[in-house]
Amino acid sequence: MFHLLDIIGTLAFAMSGALTAMSKKMDAFGVFIIAFVTAVGGGTLRDVLIGRTPVGWMLNLEYVYVIVLAFVLAIVFRKKFDRLRTSLFLFDTIGLGVFTLIGLEKGIGIGLHPMICIALGTMTACFGGVIRDILCTEIPVIFRKEIYATICIIGGIVFFIFKEFNLNDDILYLITSLVIISIRLMAVKFKWYLPTFESK
Repeated sequence: MFHLLDIIGTLAFAMSGALTAMSKKMDAFGVFIIAFVTAVGGGTLRDVLIGRTPVGWMLNLEYVYVIVLAFVLAIVFRKKFDRLRTSLFLFDTIGLGVFTLIGLEKGIGIGLHPMICIALGTMTACFGGVIRDILCTEIPVIFRKEIYATICIIGGIVFFIFKEFNLNDDILYLITSLVIISIRLMAVKFKWYLPTFESK
């Protein structure tokens, strides 16, 4: 289940990056690069910080193949995504839930404190999107008023609460990812925002 979620998250974030790049009218190379950094950017930063080098996608080309697949699907079916913003949002939300889990598990695997594990989960889920937005000349979503990184933190807390009940790992992963995805969907639907600040 964990490996399957990892592949789904990679595919989802790569699609998110590809769709963003196409909305900016980039050429094929630009679309591929944005798809690639969106999919592996957060995980690469996480692996470097915990001293896991070479980073994951360099050791397992399966991730590269998944990103190439996402790139091809985005190009071939770009006209099917008539609601580009909706498609982008859905792929981004799925990736957010799945990649938070991956970061949490990486931290647990090397015995880090739950607080640090939650930070790694948030970083894994968000920083690919940060790199994507910067390269596409947008203010990253994580730094705007939309609830984004906060959802990953909530998901991490839920993960460790339910972990105390000794649930089956597959059920634990499912609950956590559904909580993250559901909160983001509700946040957008009901316009939940964090307060913003302006200098006077």
